[in-house]
Amino acid sequence: MYGERVRLTGAAATRLPLREPRPADEDGLVVFLGEIDGADLVCVIRDRADADDDQVVGLRQLGAQLHADDVSILVTAAGIANWHATQGFCSFCGHRTVITEAGWARHCNGCGKDHYPRTDPAVIMSVIDDDDRILLARGHNFAGKGMSVLAGFVEPGESLEAAVAREVMEEVGVPITDARFLDNQPWPFPSSLMIGYTCHATETELTIDPGEIARARWFSREELATCVAEGDVLLSPRLSIARHLIEHWYGGPIEQPAEAAFLRRS
Repeated sequence: MYGERVRLTGAAATRLPLREPRPADEDGLVVFLGEIDGADLVCVIRDRADADDDQVVGLRQLGAQLHADDVSILVTAAGIANWHATQGFCSFCGHRTVITEAGWARHCNGCGKDHYPRTDPAVIMSVIDDDDRILLARGHNFAGKGMSVLAGFVEPGESLEAAVAREVMEEVGVPITDARFLDNQPWPFPSSLMIGYTCHATETELTIDPGEIARARWFSREELATCVAEGDVLLSPRLSIARHLIEHWYGGPIEQPAEAAFLRRS
């Protein structure tokens, strides 16, 4: 691993490159991920700057082609790599931390505090109106013509349903009701658990928050299919829960010409 990215052995690879340990692995950060078929599985995390060729790719690019078991491994490895990248110093006293518990904790020798990976809950929701249209939006960090469902982090002391209602109101000014849990997905960018909901809009007039949203609109199924087919809208990759929410409303898969073209600007 190079940060959250991995080197593959070929452009069309569908499995992660599992191999025997090498002496040079000791130069990296080694994290124990579990066992597969009786063998220990570890992840060797190296500096992102060492990834200098086009065979080193990330989860967003790999998700559509990797085997489901390998996606799970890569999500875990990417999440723990992102966490280690930001935990070199203790947040309590400022001393350097050291890796413990096979890579699943860091210990501060200054104050004795142990630090563990955290997961931040975020809601992501399909908003449907009385005409059975879905609301899609483009954030300022979306590249090109990408559009997706709304999402946001859960605030302290907030229920998931309250977070759904607040995020929709803040981002597009639409009141909602009937928020219902649909699915969830760990998402290591950097350390989120995406909790998927569907909800019903009681009004359809949009008041966009210009600081968050660049564009938003309602789509019927026919309108969305046409826009996707003509390249006017790029949906989230099929790996993502966002795509699952959209296709759940749509009633089946939505094929688009450029499946991997939806990217977020860093």
